[in-house]
Amino acid sequence: MTGLIETEKAALVFDGAFCPSFHRAVELIGRRWTGAIVRAMLCGVGRFGELTAAIPDLSDRMLSERLKELEAEGIVARTVLPTTPVRIEYQLTPKGLALAPILEAISMWAGKYV
Repeated sequence: MTGLIETEKAALVFDGAFCPSFHRAVELIGRRWTGAIVRAMLCGVGRFGELTAAIPDLSDRMLSERLKELEAEGIVARTVLPTTPVRIEYQLTPKGLALAPILEAISMWAGKYV
């Protein structure tokens, strides 16, 4: 790639930017509340009530929907603890934990430009 001008380098980098995997990933983590939920879970929040308390304006219905989606994608694991009353905990899977540097980069960008 030596000798290429900057616009040619940029064109090469973005050749695959619109691949189906990229599009699906952006749609998944870019859904409303998903980033906030994953970020809260990266900070150690793992129970339903803790998540609603940690994320202002997030309704129980929306949280439930997003947690189901994240679980179906293998990003979040749901554990039912056989206590009285039954206790449910959520935690990030290795796939979910792999989002940490991505969310950190978005956070840094937001702090600078938003």
